[in-house]
Amino acid sequence: MELNNIQRVYLVGIGGIGMSGLARYFHKLGCVVCGYDKTQTDLTSDLLNEGMCIVFDDTEANIPMSFTTPDEDTLIIYTPAIPKDSKILNFFIRKGFRLHKRSQVLGIISQSMYAVAVAGTHGKTTTSCLITHILKDSGKDCSAFLGGISTNYGTNVLIGNNNIVVVEADEYDRSFLTLHPDIAVITSMDADHLDIYGDHSHLTESFNLFAGQIKPGGVLIRKQGLPLNGGHTYGVNTEAGSAAKNVRIDNGNYYFDFSNGQVTISDILLGIAGMHNVENAVAAIEVSLRLGVNPDDIKSALGSFAGVKRRFEYIVKNEKHVFIDDYAHHPEELRATISSVKKLYPDKKLTTIFQPHLFTRTRDFADGFAEVLDMSDELLMLDIYPARELPIQGVDAELVLSKMKMWNKRKCGKEEAIDIVESEKPELLLTVGAGDIDQLVQPLKKVLENVS
Repeated sequence: MELNNIQRVYLVGIGGIGMSGLARYFHKLGCVVCGYDKTQTDLTSDLLNEGMCIVFDDTEANIPMSFTTPDEDTLIIYTPAIPKDSKILNFFIRKGFRLHKRSQVLGIISQSMYAVAVAGTHGKTTTSCLITHILKDSGKDCSAFLGGISTNYGTNVLIGNNNIVVVEADEYDRSFLTLHPDIAVITSMDADHLDIYGDHSHLTESFNLFAGQIKPGGVLIRKQGLPLNGGHTYGVNTEAGSAAKNVRIDNGNYYFDFSNGQVTISDILLGIAGMHNVENAVAAIEVSLRLGVNPDDIKSALGSFAGVKRRFEYIVKNEKHVFIDDYAHHPEELRATISSVKKLYPDKKLTTIFQPHLFTRTRDFADGFAEVLDMSDELLMLDIYPARELPIQGVDAELVLSKMKMWNKRKCGKEEAIDIVESEKPELLLTVGAGDIDQLVQPLKKVLENVS
């Protein structure tokens, strides 16, 4: 596929965070961009406002005439999350179009560039956004394909004026094996996506394969302790190759010192909270130094980093109420988020609203979810968000609740959760999950801001 020849792009599943990034990329290149998604969201509304054509009814009649005949200047991209019986997907298959996965297209785009690929079962979105912001803010510049909406830039795709590209490397469906980076960062390798991998060993194998695809002369930057060979290690309060030391919280802000044995940066203010984000920042600093960014510019950029939408995002923060929203949907992500909230606000009662994501993940990690959710003071549990899955008998929100030790817990619907928050007026509220729990954010914000 010659990218320079592409004039029309259709994305089946355009509303996904990775797919929408490709949609924006090709739209900025001047291509006609259309797509389908089953649900209208804030993100699809943004794409529509930017001039793309999107339909939400899975019927062949909704496909524009310009996409009905295979042509070398037409590109069809799909996400594996689309059901195999999708009418639009099967139309393109039947008509003889050559279909590309999102990951394949990202691999083609990045193959001729100096690629920094960030992988990990959690931490990759914030780390890739941190690297991107440092490069942008310092004037080094880059292009970027991110797995979340950068608060600093209001988008998940950026086009730079040089040959550097930062990409988020997704382990789901082994998608990251289409990438051949110059610098690879691996933030974590916890058991996840077992519906795809079967067991943790196969996930570990895929990460090792990804690390093996680094270009000659490239480097692996990996969190200390991961089951990987070689590379440069990083961590917090460790003797890793790059480390954060003297981490402290002052007036709700995180400060730390960085050292990699050659460069020391003292009193770094991180614009976002959480020990896990200090760790992510260490990886981003090491990458940026290797790309030639001045240490003072790195320090300045980290202080102005505003985070990623739905990654430890402050929705309300005033004297009466603190409301944080986070994408955490794996036990270890939840542990990091809840621990950070409790450390920042040790004297406040924490009310958590959690929406489990996927039946298989809930089944595989029910004990882990129960353990970390017990760290809250009160829990409101929503039903499982199924995404691409069919129900599994005996697997529901009650499965996790039954394993918890906390007494102040209950299952409820979204509207009921809003009513409970309005009634109880919690001083510290956390919403977590990767499904459609984000639909609660604005209603809950309105409730808390209206509390006298």
